[in-house]
Amino acid sequence: MEISISNKNSKPIYEQITSQIKAKIMSGELQTGDPLPSMRGLAKSLHISVITAQRAYEDLQKEGFIETVAGRGCFVAAQNRDFIQEEQQRKAEEYLQEAADIGRTHGIKLENLIELFTLFYSEGDTDE
Repeated sequence: MEISISNKNSKPIYEQITSQIKAKIMSGELQTGDPLPSMRGLAKSLHISVITAQRAYEDLQKEGFIETVAGRGCFVAAQNRDFIQEEQQRKAEEYLQEAADIGRTHGIKLENLIELFTLFYSEGDTDE
């Protein structure tokens, strides 16, 4: 499992780790039951402290993305992808509501907002 961290990123290292592991789970790259590296192994491979790796794994476990089995390690938890997707859609709706409010308040045409959204959404396809 490849994870890249950057000291130049404004996010703390443990958040960089959790967001990348979440993305791998949501994309299907990591499947239910797949083992994760040990905390020590992850810390060694990323040249970070074990405490940072532990924090990332604890956050992932609290959010239901991974589970720890005593004496065996950490594994990708069985996920309700529909629930997670619904949660992300709710977040997107909040941002879209804010954009719509700004558009109405400042006289930005709906067609312009749709065009911008389509452009931003399509740009994401080329990055992958």
